[in-house]
Amino acid sequence: MSESKKIPERAQIDEQYKWRIEEIYANNDDWQKDLQLLKSLIPEVEKFTGRLGDGKEIFIKCMELQDEISQLLDRVYLYAAMRQDEDNTLPIYQAMRDNAERIAIELSAVWSFFSPEILALPPETIEQYLADPQIELYKKMITDITRKRPYTLPPSEEKLLAASGDMAASFDNIFTMLNNADMVFPDITNSNGEQEQLTHGNYISFLQCHDRSVRKGAFDALYATYAKSTNTIAAVYSSSVKKDIYYARTRGYENPLAASLFDDNIPTTVYDNLIESVRNHLPLFYKYLDLRRRLLNLDELHMYDLYVPVINAKDKSFKYDEAKRLVIAACEPLGQEYTSTLSMGLNSGWVDVYENKGKTSGAYSSGVYGTSPYMLLNYQDNLNGVFTLGHEAGHSMHSYYSWQTQPYVYSSYRIFVAEVASTVNENLLIDYMLHNSDNKEEAAIIVNHYLEEFRGTVFRQTMFAEFEKIVHEAVQNGEALTASHLNEIYYQLNKDYFGEGVVIDKAIAGEWARIPHFYRPFYVYKYATGFCAASVLALSVLDNAEARAEAAQKRYIEFLSSGSSADPLDLLKKAGVDMSTSYPISTAMSIFENMVKRLEYLTD
Repeated sequence: MSESKKIPERAQIDEQYKWRIEEIYANNDDWQKDLQLLKSLIPEVEKFTGRLGDGKEIFIKCMELQDEISQLLDRVYLYAAMRQDEDNTLPIYQAMRDNAERIAIELSAVWSFFSPEILALPPETIEQYLADPQIELYKKMITDITRKRPYTLPPSEEKLLAASGDMAASFDNIFTMLNNADMVFPDITNSNGEQEQLTHGNYISFLQCHDRSVRKGAFDALYATYAKSTNTIAAVYSSSVKKDIYYARTRGYENPLAASLFDDNIPTTVYDNLIESVRNHLPLFYKYLDLRRRLLNLDELHMYDLYVPVINAKDKSFKYDEAKRLVIAACEPLGQEYTSTLSMGLNSGWVDVYENKGKTSGAYSSGVYGTSPYMLLNYQDNLNGVFTLGHEAGHSMHSYYSWQTQPYVYSSYRIFVAEVASTVNENLLIDYMLHNSDNKEEAAIIVNHYLEEFRGTVFRQTMFAEFEKIVHEAVQNGEALTASHLNEIYYQLNKDYFGEGVVIDKAIAGEWARIPHFYRPFYVYKYATGFCAASVLALSVLDNAEARAEAAQKRYIEFLSSGSSADPLDLLKKAGVDMSTSYPISTAMSIFENMVKRLEYLTD
């Protein structure tokens, strides 16, 4: 590799392309002072144990201390995590992050008395407390706690469960170490006929190669490697599922699905409705897959043919400044305030743009109440880079509006709605770029990008969601989760979701073994519901009728500004999307169908 293509050291990155997190802590010494302050506050928390019923004054002081500690912990953890993400090779930031995580676990344990004591208060006492203006602010939070009454244990047992959090995370940690540290993939032949080691990072790049032998080689090598550890991974995942069931049963939930959805106050019917609605629309997916086969000029479509672009054109380059311009212009339907704020943020230290040695891979949006939103990117000058910026900008603007509008206690939003704001931005970016594309080939590339995002976010994540549901129900029914049983379940789902028009290669049966999201139970469905909700909201702000578009834009900004001040379903309903019905999914599917037809026209 030539010197110019080597990944630079962080010091070599221009400061204008780095996030400015000095606003959190000017230096590590200031961070250390707040870490020590957190430790010193632990005895202060313990003074409130058993005293929440001693009157409004005590209760208010406890709530104020909880807010103070939570905000302080947020900042301490954020700074340590972001510093480590800048360069994971530096031991000082590894240690800082470990210390932040350790104090978070300690605080979780000492605060474990809080919910059980609130539940132990007589309803008339809670009503009297809430009549005080200083406590009324916490009404929704307290209501959320009292809603958990049937599933909350006595204080001593809650403390034990809180202390078991580190142990419960071990299954995810074991998988992470096996997957990221110990899993070694072989060399394969790349498109230049050279031997190149397969890695997690370059696997999708190989699957996007127009040389089919390279795609097949990468696919076979990856799953052959996982097959060598499949029994170990099955044992780890089976234990993780048993952990989910144990916690659900211990608290008295009907099942782990109900337990996972309870905090968001989402009925399990929403989860089931997603699976049913997506299954009902699978024939649309089959049509897209057949179009993909025809555009690739293949007799049959294999699982390793799903990622290669159907338009064999040279990638258009998008420099970072151009990406910023496109994202800001695409968001104009969201209003002047939105775009001016976003422009300010993108040009004043919200974003850590380029890859450097040791930097955490991928992309995310972060930040906490009282700071700016921050985005970590590893920007590449291509179309995916543009959409990644748009996606993370959506998250950051959601955070910005929530932090500006809500009090701390309701300033963060639920994961159920998190992907909505990011995907609205992506939909607006698709619309803007299509309206400004120069030719049919360029438009086809953009449409193909959308269809692939839809495939990966709606169809694929829903298949994952159904897999999780089947697996947890199997263990609840006394079945053993052996590797062969997991393979059997996963293979059948692939047959169902991809249909008879695709060759379901045997190796895909083991794909479940490489999905880290499965160690965070019943999480992935939110990607699919969020995408469908965003499809409806983007359509509404792009309405040709100006009055309707303005009303939709106003509702959407109110949604972004709502944080967690209401339950997720209620927030979306107020914005104009009722996720308790199949309408958002059907609407998204209609857009998908139209995009398939558009790609067919553009490539005719």
